[in-house]
Amino acid sequence: MAHAADPHVAAPAILQEVQPADLPRPKLVDHDRSFTWITDKICGIIEGKTPVWWWWCFGVACFIACFTVAGITYVVATGVGVWGHRTPVNWSWPIVNFVFWIGIGHAGTLISAILCLLRQKWRTSINRSAEAMTIFAVVCAGIFPVFHVGRVWYAWFLFPLPNYNIVWPQFRSPLEWDVFAVSTYGTVSVLFWYVGMIPDLATLRDRFAAAGNRLRARLYGFFAMGWRGSSRAWSNYEMAYLILAGIATPLVLSVHTIVSFDFAVSLVPGWHTTIFPPYFVAGAIFSGFGMVLTLMLPMRAVYRLEDLITQYHIDCMCKITLATGTMVGYAYAMEFFIAWYGANPYEGFAFINRAFGPYAWSYWIMITCNVITPQFFWFKAVRRNTTFVWVLSLFVNVGMWFERFVIICTSLTRDFLPSSWGYLSPTIVDIFTFFGTFGIFAVLFLLFIRFLPLMAMAEIKAVTPQADPHSHA
Repeated sequence: MAHAADPHVAAPAILQEVQPADLPRPKLVDHDRSFTWITDKICGIIEGKTPVWWWWCFGVACFIACFTVAGITYVVATGVGVWGHRTPVNWSWPIVNFVFWIGIGHAGTLISAILCLLRQKWRTSINRSAEAMTIFAVVCAGIFPVFHVGRVWYAWFLFPLPNYNIVWPQFRSPLEWDVFAVSTYGTVSVLFWYVGMIPDLATLRDRFAAAGNRLRARLYGFFAMGWRGSSRAWSNYEMAYLILAGIATPLVLSVHTIVSFDFAVSLVPGWHTTIFPPYFVAGAIFSGFGMVLTLMLPMRAVYRLEDLITQYHIDCMCKITLATGTMVGYAYAMEFFIAWYGANPYEGFAFINRAFGPYAWSYWIMITCNVITPQFFWFKAVRRNTTFVWVLSLFVNVGMWFERFVIICTSLTRDFLPSSWGYLSPTIVDIFTFFGTFGIFAVLFLLFIRFLPLMAMAEIKAVTPQADPHSHA
């Protein structure tokens, strides 16, 4: 009997009549741009004169960042009592903001690591900016737990370092787990981001050397680590990149899972539930992609990058936002089901109070932004309207901050003792400190797009048709 894979054996008649449609793959770089065009376009952002709008944005971002500097200086000088912490809500805005910023950073690792392992080529145009966003978000997140300890000069006690008081961290505390999880996540994210940039830094080094700018050529050459683009260098680079992707992938799941343990391992009604780890991870990816869209769509318009960030890229990001937003909505519904099915009156009260109590306004803002807003992405016409997509991404970011606020505040303001019930109102120091972190994030991101390649040139070139030796066969 002839082997089924033998090309000389005629196919059955029924199969000969079937003519499946040959669906072309979406282009990842429009207008068949050449390698030279891609290099000139991305390097031109760095090599060109600093635009006026950049200086204006940088100045405004620095001014906003000063709010955080002033806020934390006042907290250190006065004490955490200037924050809105009041019994029974002894956790409030700092922890809300910490969880919010950690969630923002998740999309970068997801795009870079998981989609890399899954061979999703559409990630190449957005992974560099998403990785940078991850690092800057972790920086903003780290501010809050450090200063939340009160005596910030004792924050180093969080690490298991020998000290004269023989005081060791409480390793059974999820707050201690956060220290190790977030520091590991930040370290691996920086390494992954930097290793991916090495070939592009070498390109900038060579271009500045050819232009006679020795200072910048030496500076970029120092960070390019002697890259010459040899076959051996590329082989080692790809292996190192793949290993870092493999290390970073479990961090996407573990970091926000451990953050969720801050609440899930407690006995507070509304927190003590096993749905928190997957629920927090889905929410983190959801908010992270919302921030990627918020940042990349203006960059696409300002720098005229429509050929590199195509409509297909926007469609993919919108679809992931839709999928994770639907998961978050499912988690919201399951929380009420678990509270009812568990027959715990305190748990049931916590969720009824969440939806119809004094913080009902924040709960319904959360539902509107996180459940209803992403459903617009079902429609192709919405996904093709970049202005509408950008506005919806802003709603996603707002909704995810309110999600953390609702989880923390509604469960704490009404505890087991009705005589201690209260209503949390943030102070001006709370508001200024949080508002200023957006300035810190913007300052770091503006410096990134001005001095480092916004996109991975080497990876974008690898997904163009001319990179495939068989593309014209």
